[in-house]
Amino acid sequence: MSRAAVLCGLGGSLPERIVSNEELAEQLDTSDRWIRTRTGIGQRHVVAPGQSTSDLAVAAGAQALASARATAGRADDGVDPVDPVDPVDLVVLATSTPDRPCPATAPDVAHRLGLGHVPSFDVSAVCTGFVYALATAASMITAGIAGRALVIGADTFSTILDPADRTTRAIFGDGAGAVVLRAGDSGEPGALLGFDLGSDGSGADLITVRAGGSRQRSVPGPAAEGEEFFTMDGRPVFTRAVLDMSRSSQSLLERVGWSAAEVDKVVAHQANIRILNAVGEQLGLEEKQIVANLDRVGNTVAASIPLALRDAVAGGELQPGHRVLLTGFGGGLTWGSAALVWPELETGRPHR
Repeated sequence: MSRAAVLCGLGGSLPERIVSNEELAEQLDTSDRWIRTRTGIGQRHVVAPGQSTSDLAVAAGAQALASARATAGRADDGVDPVDPVDPVDLVVLATSTPDRPCPATAPDVAHRLGLGHVPSFDVSAVCTGFVYALATAASMITAGIAGRALVIGADTFSTILDPADRTTRAIFGDGAGAVVLRAGDSGEPGALLGFDLGSDGSGADLITVRAGGSRQRSVPGPAAEGEEFFTMDGRPVFTRAVLDMSRSSQSLLERVGWSAAEVDKVVAHQANIRILNAVGEQLGLEEKQIVANLDRVGNTVAASIPLALRDAVAGGELQPGHRVLLTGFGGGLTWGSAALVWPELETGRPHR
């Protein structure tokens, strides 16, 4: 067996405020039926005034660290329990809505979690961010640079949406999800068995916020009206999401030696129920193999996959020993997949 990064803790956090489809219909030209038939979403969580991405990231990270401590504390496998004072030596935060453009949000999250002077940094790959962050942390563990890592996906897209855009406001919600990784052996449950990552910058304009970066700021005068908001070209994004997640998943399955039929659960980025179903059709999956929680939380961007994992464990849908495929697609364009056999975890109280 070789050194590997092993998933040993899981957590999540959602804002308290829930915005239903009916509430959106009172503000915009839409309806519960219109939203559900096109997206599969029934509600989403939205941050309160003054609440930021780091607040959700800290809450999710704390829950994941508690899960790792509880899991290690009950294990009879020779693994040292997680030190409650300094439980990790690396923090990687996936987000496209940092608290500020500069500096990165991860160091503040590490500080607020009491993790000391550990290396901490942000990864920006929009909805693929969690898979990219997971691959980054896993690589640093297998290289011996880190021994234990906290990986968080957190976004507050409600802060960058056009209040008058019924499409984006119906789709996106706020949230954070997190996992803890530790150094271990490639043959044990929870070991990350492989990754497939990719990008295509020719599609950068399909998913974007045009204002706020150096390109817009280098031009004299204020940004054009509406450029401060997130925009997405839905039809080509749908096509590319299905194509790239399917190709990435198939490539990784071949690499790890699994067939699609041997996968117990596919946890894909929770973008749209039609995208999830289309990816399932491309891979020849049955409905029972696909995890979906977007009806309750919407598209939470980088938090999407870890929150779906958290819900699947809490609901008993995801069990120890299950072969799990993770796959995501996001702005950039970016895509990525990961595979593991699900470990036995203590996760405590499920999030809202």
